[in-house]
Amino acid sequence: MEVSSKYAVQMHGITKTFGTFCALDHVDLDVKRGTIHSLLGENGAGKSTLMNVLYGLYQADEGEIYLNGEKVNIANPNVAIAHGIGMVHQHFMLVDNFTVTQNIILGNETTSHLGVLNMKQAHKNVQDLVQKYGLEVDPDAKVEDISVGMQQRVEILKALYRGADLLILDEPTAVLTPQETEDLIEIMHSLVADGKTIIIITHKLREIKESSDTCTIIRRGKYVDTVKVADEKEEDLASKMVGRAVKLVVEKTPAKPGKTVFAIDHLQVKDDRGLPAVRDLSLSVHAGEIVGIAGIDGNGQKELVEAITNLTKTESGTIQINGAEVQNTSPRNVVNHKISTIHEDRQKRGLVMDFTVAENSVLEKYRVAPYSKHGMLNRREIQKFAKGLIRDYDVRPEDCANHLARGLSGGNQQKIIIGREVENEPDLLIAMQPTRGLDVGAIEYVHKALIRERDRGRAILLISLELDEIMSISDTIDVLYKGRIVDSFKQGEVDEKTIGLLMAGGKQNGKDS
Repeated sequence: MEVSSKYAVQMHGITKTFGTFCALDHVDLDVKRGTIHSLLGENGAGKSTLMNVLYGLYQADEGEIYLNGEKVNIANPNVAIAHGIGMVHQHFMLVDNFTVTQNIILGNETTSHLGVLNMKQAHKNVQDLVQKYGLEVDPDAKVEDISVGMQQRVEILKALYRGADLLILDEPTAVLTPQETEDLIEIMHSLVADGKTIIIITHKLREIKESSDTCTIIRRGKYVDTVKVADEKEEDLASKMVGRAVKLVVEKTPAKPGKTVFAIDHLQVKDDRGLPAVRDLSLSVHAGEIVGIAGIDGNGQKELVEAITNLTKTESGTIQINGAEVQNTSPRNVVNHKISTIHEDRQKRGLVMDFTVAENSVLEKYRVAPYSKHGMLNRREIQKFAKGLIRDYDVRPEDCANHLARGLSGGNQQKIIIGREVENEPDLLIAMQPTRGLDVGAIEYVHKALIRERDRGRAILLISLELDEIMSISDTIDVLYKGRIVDSFKQGEVDEKTIGLLMAGGKQNGKDS
């Protein structure tokens, strides 16, 4: 084992167990200074656990950590920060009604010798960081008023404000638009050019190829390999991660659409601020068809799904499932009409985080037999259903039925939601960002599941920020811009460039979108 100051961090023989579950089994990681190093692995492989050990959130049972060639003991995040380590978590840790500056300095405030908060100096320090690294964000804006991409920049600025030389980014592009992802990669290269070192946890092979110098692969808690990214094909990285060959191109037969199952007519919906978000929108989905909505985040997708699921009221227009209008009724009525939804935010909308996996698996049907009788839950049947879902959807760890949902990785939380909604046997399945945060093996599985459900006659409405996903599995592609469907295509009729142009408000064949 070579210990050297040319490495920003070296983790050797890291082992971490939770009860009887071994999350990390003697894992090694060597990250050279001034590089971008990717950590690649399936959902639940141990990537975030390894980085949580480095950041002091967990203590390893075995193993050693070296920073710049010196052995360290990182007992907690304060020690990590003191050593120049910053971590941007997958789910941001910001105070929504604080300004950008207030969030950045929180816990590390600039004060006078009398202990009085010096906001003028703090504001200047933040502005200097913004300009130095090109992290364009308004220091005076409230966090609740800025985009997800901007919120991520705030998290990065928080780490830099505390003197971070080593940045850990956990699934940094999971909630970003394609343009925001490109911007983030530019920012990462700018930070490295200034001498920073970055470790990025990701499942996205294309982004690894575009951003990273080196990649370490972990599978089921064990070290697999460390490779130079430039020497590897995406297919090779995928197979090393999953342990088998993975098809990156979706295979499917042509759709055979049946009757119209779902229809929206001239829908108008306002956002949380009372401004128009969905404008005169009409669309339909047939049995045995996947309709994909392509659009840049913030163009009415959230409000559209909330209106369909009755989490918000519509201003006008109709929403019909099998001919019955369901707008402005109740979420339970929507479920009763056999509409299942994979929501964008799995933690706020998809799961009750302090319920067990088993309890979450029957959230929409615990009132009915065999899961309850005479108002009493039938725990045996709930356990039986949950264990089957865990097995069929490859949720890890395999014995997690009685684990709290918050204890699972983000990808495994998503698998629980997808499994639950598919197993409800809906007439319409709404899939919003269904593969967000999933590894390529799991993405392959989800895409196959959606196509399988289509072939069983289900109507599927797919809403995704991943244009590749929309293009590859949709039978019909509707382009959304400023709350309107501006054009519609059958698969094979249009290329990615044209769709991207329409998504940004451009023109198609001289026609204004």
